Amino acid sequence: MRAFPPNRSPRGRAEHSPLPDFCQLPALFALFIVGALTVTVMWLARDNQRDWPAYSVSMLFVTWLALVVAVTLCKLRHLLQRLPGHLPYVGVWLLIVLIVLTASALARWLDGSLQMQLIGSSMMVFVRDNVVIAALLGAAMLRYFYVLAQWQARLAAVTRAQVEALQARIRPHFLFNSMNTVAALIRVDPAAAERTVEDLSELFRAALGQHDIGDGTLGEELALIERYLAIEQLRLGTRLRIRRELDELPADFPLPRLLLQPLVENAVRHGIQPLRGGGEVSLLGWRDGDGIRIEIVNPLPTAPATPGNGHGLDNVRQRVAYRYGPLAKVQAGAQGDRFVVLLQLPGAKA
Repeated sequence: MRAFPPNRSPRGRAEHSPLPDFCQLPALFALFIVGALTVTVMWLARDNQRDWPAYSVSMLFVTWLALVVAVTLCKLRHLLQRLPGHLPYVGVWLLIVLIVLTASALARWLDGSLQMQLIGSSMMVFVRDNVVIAALLGAAMLRYFYVLAQWQARLAAVTRAQVEALQARIRPHFLFNSMNTVAALIRVDPAAAERTVEDLSELFRAALGQHDIGDGTLGEELALIERYLAIEQLRLGTRLRIRRELDELPADFPLPRLLLQPLVENAVRHGIQPLRGGGEVSLLGWRDGDGIRIEIVNPLPTAPATPGNGHGLDNVRQRVAYRYGPLAKVQAGAQGDRFVVLLQLPGAKA
């Protein structure tokens, strides 16, 4: 249950707020449900005849009260979060009690002044009962929010550790293959090898210089791919042909770093390198609602290629699952004489 999505810092790390976001529908829904269930249970617990008008008025009062509480906590959340330790929860609890006390006293005074006789008990009893109920339910609900926040923090820590492990496995793989490219160029074109080393320094600065696991952008990832393809173009020459149809993609789309580059690398190494005449790698992309779809296509060699370990594709699948959840898809397989990798990534939710 993803009741309250974590906020993200500018560096992309998940930061779990000590308080739920009362401006979001899950928190408002929880307040309404708790209030409605309380009124219903108290009404059903009566021994006398069921009083439908009283139940309707009570439900209206609790609904209005829940709305006032939610709006107040939403507006004051940024101030409450500045309090140290568990004091934000204490502050929320005191606000709930204060709002219920004030609203109950106002409702009882209006009932008496207008002689509506909707509230049978005295001012003191009515306010006292409502404050006690609000204090108990508020404490229980805040305890639930606190436990939920702790669970989300632990889950995020485990996810970060898993993603860090995946990236740690990708980086040596990327470095090893890139240095092989330089080694091949040294034998055939030392000047080109020198230029490639300079390009590699920029490439590694972009690819390995990030010490966090936060998102980059699609534009940054495509720039990284262009650096890689420029190096491979020097090594393979006219054997490597690139077709790009990426104009419709939003450059600021959030994307985990080094997500697409391993797929392009696999397309070159397993689709182009084994072919004597080379072939074409297609990079296709387009919008898909709030998300994007990207296809990476390479030819299939006529002879069986040297089997890989599926390292790059498996890592991409796992990282996409961690980052985007079940709505994302990564499909890969042969289609006729081509090998196609399709990524369907949903848009980021606010």
